Amino acid sequence: MILDDFLVRAALAGLGVALAAAPLGSFVVWRRMAYFGDATAHAAILGVALALAFDASVFAGALVMSLAMASAVSTLSGRGFAMDTLLGVLAHSALAFGLVGVSFLSGVRIDLMAYLFGDILAVSRGDLAVIWGGAAGVVALLVWRWQALLTATLSPDLAWSEGIDPRREQMVLTLALALVVAVAIKVVGVLLIAAMLIVPAAAARPLSATPERMALIATAIAGAAALGGLAASFRLDTPTGPTIVCVAALIFALTMTGHSLSGIIGNNR
Repeated sequence: MILDDFLVRAALAGLGVALAAAPLGSFVVWRRMAYFGDATAHAAILGVALALAFDASVFAGALVMSLAMASAVSTLSGRGFAMDTLLGVLAHSALAFGLVGVSFLSGVRIDLMAYLFGDILAVSRGDLAVIWGGAAGVVALLVWRWQALLTATLSPDLAWSEGIDPRREQMVLTLALALVVAVAIKVVGVLLIAAMLIVPAAAARPLSATPERMALIATAIAGAAALGGLAASFRLDTPTGPTIVCVAALIFALTMTGHSLSGIIGNNR
């Protein structure tokens, strides 16, 4: 059976994460939420520790803690602390507590690197079902609320005038972000999830004339990075999750270089 091949499972897992992360990453870039995504991802390691301690699903633990982190940031923002300060405190505290919590669990320390940097080559058919189910949920959320999310991103005042509650749209993004974090742990790990959100979207930005086109191009770039990183990792014997992010970063460098060169050529005409 085709899914019995671990490389095919790994490729499908990478494409599933790309499908979930890239369109959402466009909103992360537009709203300048990069640190917000990083904080949500870091909280997932605490969810992993709690899930392992109570013999529960790692996906469920990561999802619950990611949602809790995102909700905490939304609730506490504007209460006397700058957003970057608040995110820094919560993100690194959650990561530290998670790492300390994992150290108390017998037999888990060996697998810690897999949770931090991903272990895509160990993806099972059950993991694939979770990844693609989560990706479908994220895509469905974004398609359902796409226009409202765009309006709220463009201008909260315009959103209010059109009967759209920007706070509700923020919660939709929060839920989608938590889902992406939960499904991406197995592929790139909690320390590199933010990169899979941001880098493909940033690479797609110079190539896009419309928001929809940027989301589609970002998805294509993320998919290419996933497959290219998997192939490079297999040939070079490098860690797969970081290699996927390296390929995405190289694509970003190429698009930015091409954009800069086209601007210079255009100015010289």
